[in-house]
Amino acid sequence: MNQTLPRFLRLGAVLSVVVALLAFLVRESSAQTPPRALSLGDAARLAASQTYGVQAANYRVQEAQSRVTQQKSALYPEVDLSPNWTSRTLNSATFGFNLPTAPGQKPILDPNGQVLGPVKIWDFRGNLNQSIWDPTTNQRIKAAKSSVFAASADVATAAEQSANTAANVYVRAIRSDAALQARIADSTLAADLLTIARDQLTAGVGVALDVTRAESQLATSRAQLISARNDRDRARLDLLRALNLPLDATISLSDSLLTMPLPAVENEQAAVDKALHQRPDILSATAQIDVAEKQIAVIKSGRLPKVSAFGNDGYDGFINHLLNTYTYGVGLSWSVYDGKRRSAQEQEQTAQVRDLEARRRDLQQQVAVDVRGAILDMASAREQVDAARERQRLAEREVQEARDRFRAGVAGNADVITASLTLNNARTSLVDALTAFQSARVSLARAEGAVTELK
Repeated sequence: MNQTLPRFLRLGAVLSVVVALLAFLVRESSAQTPPRALSLGDAARLAASQTYGVQAANYRVQEAQSRVTQQKSALYPEVDLSPNWTSRTLNSATFGFNLPTAPGQKPILDPNGQVLGPVKIWDFRGNLNQSIWDPTTNQRIKAAKSSVFAASADVATAAEQSANTAANVYVRAIRSDAALQARIADSTLAADLLTIARDQLTAGVGVALDVTRAESQLATSRAQLISARNDRDRARLDLLRALNLPLDATISLSDSLLTMPLPAVENEQAAVDKALHQRPDILSATAQIDVAEKQIAVIKSGRLPKVSAFGNDGYDGFINHLLNTYTYGVGLSWSVYDGKRRSAQEQEQTAQVRDLEARRRDLQQQVAVDVRGAILDMASAREQVDAARERQRLAEREVQEARDRFRAGVAGNADVITASLTLNNARTSLVDALTAFQSARVSLARAEGAVTELK
C-alpha cells in the first residue's frame, strides 16, 4: 500500500502535465487562427446565404417542388396487386327467391332462410387505372409549378432582408469602432493636458486648479472610453448573430467608417426603374398573382370531362380450381351541375387576384418612395459629412492654439478643456454624419433590391 500510493501520485502528476500541455496547444492553435476579414458587401452576402430565414425559404421551395411531383402522379398509371382469401356464409332468405322444385317435393332452400357455406374463395388479382384526359390535373400541375417560382422569389426576399439586417448591423459595428477611436484620441489628449498641468505645477508656473481640471477631464474621457468599448463589443456580438456565425467566432472588419468611399448618388429615375425590375418582394408579389390566376384555371377546368381507363385481371375460385377473370373498360366523368359551387369558388379566387394586384401596386408606390427617400438621405448626409469635417478641422486647430498658450504659461487650461470638449463633439458629429451616409447607402441598396451587390 505504501509503495502503490507514491506511484499513483506520480502518475497523476504526469497526467496533469499532459492535460495542461494539451490545453496550451489547443489555445495556441486557436490563437493562431487568423480572424475572418469581412467587408460591408461580404457581410451582406454571407447573411443572404446562411441565415435561418433563407434556410427556411429554401425548405419551402423543396416543399413546393414536392407538390409538383404529387400533382404529376395523377397522370401516371396506378398498379396494385390484391391477393386475398375469403371465407363466408350466406343466409338464403336474403336472396329473395327460391329455386323451383317438382310438385310435392321439399323446397331446395328453407323459406325461412338457412345458412349456406362456408364458401372459401381465393382471388389473385392485379388492378390498373390510367388517366387518359384530365384537364383539372394538368392545370393543378401548372399551378404547382407557379408555386415553385413564387417560393423561389420568397427565397430572394428572405435573402435580401437578411442581407439588409446584416449590412445595417455592420455599419453600426464600424461606427462603434470609429467612436472608440475618437474616445481614445480624447483620452490621449486629456492625459497629455494632465501631464502638462502637473509639470507646470512642479515647475512653479502652474496652479493646482489646472491639475484638478485636467484630472476631471481625464476621468470623463475614460468613462466615455469604457462606454465606447462596450458599444463596440455589443455591436460585434450583434453582427455575429446577424451573420448566423458562432458567437465565439473571430472576425475583423476590413472597412473603416472614416476611410470608406462616399459614392455619388445615382440618377433617381434610373434607380426607381432598377428597383421595380429587380426588387425580390415585387417579383414575389407577381408570382403570387400568377399562382392565384392558375387556381382560377384549375376551377374552370373542373367543368370539363375526364376520361380514364381501368382494368383488372387475375384468378379466383377454389384453390384447386382457379379460373381467369378480368374487367376492362374506359370511363368518362363529367360534372354537369354542382350547385354553383365552382362559380362561387371562381368569384372568390378572382377577388383574391384583384387583392394581390392592389397590393403589388401599393408596393410599387412604396418602392418609389423608398428609393427617392434614400437618395435624399444620401445627398443630405454627404453635405453633413463635409460640414462635420470642416468643424473637426477647426476644432483641432482651436485645441492646438489653446494648448500652445497653456504650455507657454500665457493662459490656464480652461480654454484647452473647453476646446477639447468642442473637439470631442466634432469627432462625434463626423462619426454620426458618416454613419448616416453609409446607412442611407444601405437603405438605397435595399430599396433597389441590391444589398448583396454592395462592395
